[in-house]
Amino acid sequence: MAGTGSIHLRAGDGALLRVEDLVVEFPIGHGGEAVHAVSGISLDVLDGETLGIVGESGCGKSTTGRAVMQLPAPKSGSVRFDGVELTSLHGEALRRVRPRLQMIFQDPISSLNPRRRVREIVREGLDIWEMGDKDARNAKVDEVLDAVGMDPANGARRPHEFSGGQCQRISIARAVVTEPKLIICDEPVSALDVSVQAQILNLLEDMKHRYGLTVVFIAHDLAVVKNVSDRVLVMYLGKACEIASPDDLYEHPKHPYTGALLAAIPVPDPTQHPDEERVLGGEVPSPIHPPTGCRFRTRCPKSQERCALEEPVLREVEPSQYVACHFPLEAGEQIDFARVGIGASIDVASDGDGSTP
Repeated sequence: MAGTGSIHLRAGDGALLRVEDLVVEFPIGHGGEAVHAVSGISLDVLDGETLGIVGESGCGKSTTGRAVMQLPAPKSGSVRFDGVELTSLHGEALRRVRPRLQMIFQDPISSLNPRRRVREIVREGLDIWEMGDKDARNAKVDEVLDAVGMDPANGARRPHEFSGGQCQRISIARAVVTEPKLIICDEPVSALDVSVQAQILNLLEDMKHRYGLTVVFIAHDLAVVKNVSDRVLVMYLGKACEIASPDDLYEHPKHPYTGALLAAIPVPDPTQHPDEERVLGGEVPSPIHPPTGCRFRTRCPKSQERCALEEPVLREVEPSQYVACHFPLEAGEQIDFARVGIGASIDVASDGDGSTP
């Protein structure tokens, strides 16, 4: 494993996507301060794999996906896609990689140009890169529109004439038309109705097998991520907490934060009420001044002095299950978040809001 400044999630040799020590910061004001959106994330994604990334809002999961796409380019770190170092590419060189690396955005309607017709939107990548002649491009557009469940005869209509689910199908068609190797899905179903979510998820799975795609699936819905992922990465405040197969992660979480996320999953029974002792409370610390050591310690009842002084690194606690925690959960252990404040109060230098400079 790496030192405290980096976290490595090794899936094996020959990964299609390899990210190392990725750092993304957004400067604020003129005082030299910055929002630490992503702090030293490393991960591998194998060819044909689906890696799910979960975490609460603001944890940096979407920023990680965009940084892989170089939108924007990270402050530091390495992003190797199919053996090519993307962070060293600029201008035309980076542009030529883009057809093989596509993204599906969260809002399906605003991500489509309202002035253009659906056929033009889907065909745009083929036109830009002059992939085949005009007839071949039109045939390809018809093929992908049909594959995503859209009638090619409706290609002359504009995005505002379709529902949100239909617009997301168009976005998927646009993403796969250039036959990419990797697609990053940034919460592709969060803006859709539940019934439509299932259709889009099934469609993504079908597209993955039909076109041989590798997928990074970003979401905050743990049930969705479990169903679509081969491995799941849990993030908190710009850091990786845990990575494992969906079954291992959901049945035997090792990081207290993972356990809290799973405990918060709603139960479809109106007579059942959340166990207050297992519900994560408190506020997420400021990403401008994140806590020292473990960033989750200010909300963790298992926090001890070591958590404030030493940043945990990912280590293998079970076969293919990695956790960044000094005191991981034991089998069957349930933590009481009502105790937060006992160990979490240990601090090195506080600025008054639970975070440290």
